[in-house]
Amino acid sequence: MIDHTGITVSQLGRSRQFYESVLSTLGYGVTLALEDAVGFGARALKPGDDPGGDFWISAGPPFTPRSHIAFRADSEAQVVAFHQAALAAGGSDNGAPGLRPRYHAQYFAAFVLDPDGYNIEAVFHGGSAAPTTS
Repeated sequence: MIDHTGITVSQLGRSRQFYESVLSTLGYGVTLALEDAVGFGARALKPGDDPGGDFWISAGPPFTPRSHIAFRADSEAQVVAFHQAALAAGGSDNGAPGLRPRYHAQYFAAFVLDPDGYNIEAVFHGGSAAPTTS
């Protein structure tokens, strides 16, 4: 449903390096770099994907309050790699990799604060079934 989203960051170069490292663990990379913005998207595009990317960082004052952004992972191992890469790239731990059963039984996630304090998450939903509607 959401085509693309983004945040503003205080130091574009620093944040680009951070997100390049972190999002590479999820199969994402830079898809378009402009003077004041960088787009990230899946390295393996599917038909209908925006070649410019679906997550953007732009130079500017960070949002107040900071946004929460969750990135989908394909495995628990990707969640762990995301968390490790984020910490190595200068992020701060905001929730180690693990199950979060309050969301659902197979919700496996990790949370990190990026260099500007945005709460970013990698989440793997395991083999959970889609919720049913009545």
